[in-house]
Amino acid sequence: MNSTRSATNVLIKFNPLTTNNDTPLERSQSNSVAWMQRNSKLTVVLSLPIGRFVVLHGCTSRPPPSSPPPPPLHIAMYPWFAMGHLTPCLHLSNKLAKRGHRISFFVPRRSISKLQHLNLLPHLITFIPINVPHVHGLPLNAETTSDVPFALYTHIATAMDLTEKDTELLLKELNPQIILFDFQHWLPNLARSLGIKSVQYMIIHPISTAYLGEGPRKRLELTEEDLKKPPPGFPYDDDYSFKFYTHELRFLVESRKNIEFGSGVRLYDRFYIGTKLADAVGFKGCRQIDGLYADYIETVFGKPCLLSGPLLPEPSDIDLDKKWESWLNGFKPGSVVYCAYGSEAPLQQNQFQELLLGLEQTGLPFLAALKPPVGFDSIEEALPEGFKERVEERGVVYGGWVQQQLVLEHPSVGCFITHCGSASIAEALVNTCQIVLLPRLGSDHIMNARMMSGKLKVGVEVEKGEDDGFFSRESVYKAVKTVMDDESEVGRRVRENHTKVRNFLLSENLESSCVDSFCHRLRDLL
Repeated sequence: MNSTRSATNVLIKFNPLTTNNDTPLERSQSNSVAWMQRNSKLTVVLSLPIGRFVVLHGCTSRPPPSSPPPPPLHIAMYPWFAMGHLTPCLHLSNKLAKRGHRISFFVPRRSISKLQHLNLLPHLITFIPINVPHVHGLPLNAETTSDVPFALYTHIATAMDLTEKDTELLLKELNPQIILFDFQHWLPNLARSLGIKSVQYMIIHPISTAYLGEGPRKRLELTEEDLKKPPPGFPYDDDYSFKFYTHELRFLVESRKNIEFGSGVRLYDRFYIGTKLADAVGFKGCRQIDGLYADYIETVFGKPCLLSGPLLPEPSDIDLDKKWESWLNGFKPGSVVYCAYGSEAPLQQNQFQELLLGLEQTGLPFLAALKPPVGFDSIEEALPEGFKERVEERGVVYGGWVQQQLVLEHPSVGCFITHCGSASIAEALVNTCQIVLLPRLGSDHIMNARMMSGKLKVGVEVEKGEDDGFFSRESVYKAVKTVMDDESEVGRRVRENHTKVRNFLLSENLESSCVDSFCHRLRDLL
């Protein structure tokens, strides 16, 4: 590989090893080189062939060795009051603190105990307790979405908004240079009044905002026909277009208009106002996969769009619960199906039962981590008739919390059925188990599923009804069999693509270089 260095650029010349059937990941990497040549003040790129494609490690370079290192940053982090947001933001905080930066992490007071074991650098990451005010309609002491059913999330948002005055006092006392937030649309103006830079940081990939966001679309009110087409200037692949079920389009249109999330605030307003007012926006992701969408958002909003890296889970220093370890050890390597449908939106009873009957039909051992369906207080009373007796010890349905990362790492697990939340997708991609996609009805879940099944082609999606969105036991069975069957041509291609992406994400220094670049771009805001 030859390179030509100038005072402002490192221009990389390389053979991208492309063929006529290059995957979208391969082409996006080639485009990333062009972006880095255009935009980096100084770019260092390492090309590493994996399979047929070239993995590019490239981020803004560190200062020359002779220069003194810049002083560490003081960063405040204020995530939405949900464990699915608090946890990945703490993962990011760990990665920032490893580089010497000091983190003030805002968290509801009673939730600190749930996060302390994930704080790897407590001398640099300080939990700042937030007193969450009681709001009419919430149970006493409720402070995160884990404490309430989905219908009451809007009251949690109202309670979070009522912390604005306390947040102002805390920020005055702490005096961070930068604050990262997600749902607090009022924070940018507050931060600006205190001389603090604000970054709206979302724990999703930028593709959802790029395709569905109000900024790219120029207006809030859209029709189903509008959403079938990309917004103007969207970086579209010639060989792939996002396809949506009718029921998904209906949900995406209605959610823009009618989902109130907090007193008098629509969910989309939280995102759009925060994006417009923040000094920068940030997303989970890396340039090689997400760079085109980040560049598009940067162009649309006229402000920096930062990528934090894929936020891969840190190696756990705790062991898998003995109960699950003993049960999983009883099966052959790669034979167990693990299914998790998230904690925020339980299934309807008929879909709960169809999912379990589909798992039964595979004939494989399975562990299903599911909440009781809507209208039921327990898993036991919602099971299909005779189900427990038929599956006996080869199938477990569990309604409590499961150490998902550790379960996925167990050698007996060979397939993961996921609701397509961003954290679960990351955990799926870096493990060897095959991926079945069963997205819940949420904008980022839908886009994640299409990205994984259609663009990267690393998983198989469960077929659903066009209009009602229902899946059947047969469609669950078919998806699992496709990824698990060695004779399936579709399964073979998906497994090959998954292996490539996994090797890429775990390649040496990839995430480290992404986090370094994220830190440098944060510093550029000051």
